[in-house]
Amino acid sequence: MAESLASRVKALPYEVRQYLLITGNYWAFTLTDGALRMLVVLHFHQLGYSPLEVAMLFLFYEAFGVVTNLVGGWLGARLGLNRTMNVGLGLQIVALAMLMVPSAALSVPWVMAAQALSGIAKDLNKMSAKSAVKVLVPKDSPSAGSALYRWVAILTGSKNALKGAGFFLGGLLLSLIGFRGAVIAMAVMLVAVLGLSLARLKADLGRQKRKPKFSEVFSKSRAINVLSAARLCLFASRDVWFVVALPVFLYDQHGWSHWTVGGLLAVWVIGYGGVQTQAPRLTGLVKGGARGVTVFWALALAGLPALLALLPLAEVGWLVVGLLAFGVLFAINSSWHSYLIVHYARADGVSMDVGFYYMANAMGRLAGTLLSGWVYQVHGLAACLWISAALVAASAFMALALPREETARA
Repeated sequence: MAESLASRVKALPYEVRQYLLITGNYWAFTLTDGALRMLVVLHFHQLGYSPLEVAMLFLFYEAFGVVTNLVGGWLGARLGLNRTMNVGLGLQIVALAMLMVPSAALSVPWVMAAQALSGIAKDLNKMSAKSAVKVLVPKDSPSAGSALYRWVAILTGSKNALKGAGFFLGGLLLSLIGFRGAVIAMAVMLVAVLGLSLARLKADLGRQKRKPKFSEVFSKSRAINVLSAARLCLFASRDVWFVVALPVFLYDQHGWSHWTVGGLLAVWVIGYGGVQTQAPRLTGLVKGGARGVTVFWALALAGLPALLALLPLAEVGWLVVGLLAFGVLFAINSSWHSYLIVHYARADGVSMDVGFYYMANAMGRLAGTLLSGWVYQVHGLAACLWISAALVAASAFMALALPREETARA
């Protein structure tokens, strides 16, 4: 059975085998990233940290992601995406090792430093994976555009499904073997993945023939700049209520256990990832170019958090149903954005355009994370939902400046 599977894999085209290796690498990293986030939120809230203090633990995680995407895209173009991806795995292992110290040594500055390394690792890994897809998709096929959308959708959707599984895994491991045991188990798994990646991933993947200047990381493309601004608002709209406010609300106000909170968020992100893999079909239901499709799905999303804010949040059933509906529409928006950036990016130097775009993505997560802790602590979950609705509406407004381009529908 194993030999048959190995021979079938060897028979696949080279580009597909590299794509599968990158996807598997990305999966393993994402599983630990989701688990670590849930571990930190629940463990430190249990230790008595306020929602704002928990959010501050992720400050460097998100802030360093902004810098990493800019520098990482430039490094990927100069050194090769295989190297930046492997560096990301190595840094995540170091970050996990930092959290293996006894609980008494887990001070706020120490945890923030570990989260900073984890944020750098995550964005190096993600930028490398997304950029590599552009490099690997055959350019001479008449259906190259639609193939690119499918490959990006599968990579993004499967990644988010694994991130959801990581949320559940984090809550479960915290209940079964504690914080330190969970961190050790994840580090061991990543060491094995890094060894495979070093041995099998192609050297110099996505490396430019000329050495780009650092100033070139700032995009000169209007389409990429507009899409980046819209992406910033889109991801801030999710994290402003999803990262800290929602899990703490369910834990405090409804008495949910760690693994139950982790399980719900896991189901949400797994479902979100599943919808992303189907995004090419769903976005095809809306006629129009890149601008029209982007604005339509953003406006469809904007009404949901506003509706949730008007509903009685004491009834947890309404909150769960609204959360799931938000996940479906957010997944479509996110997957469409992820396709557009790879579509708009330059063929030579794709990592720099993708890195700039995900820099904006990281800025949105940073703003959303900090707002999630502060707004929830001061004004509650309903206020977080109203801010979410306003941010999605802003994303739709910005998308009106995208070029009117039919070919981007692919």
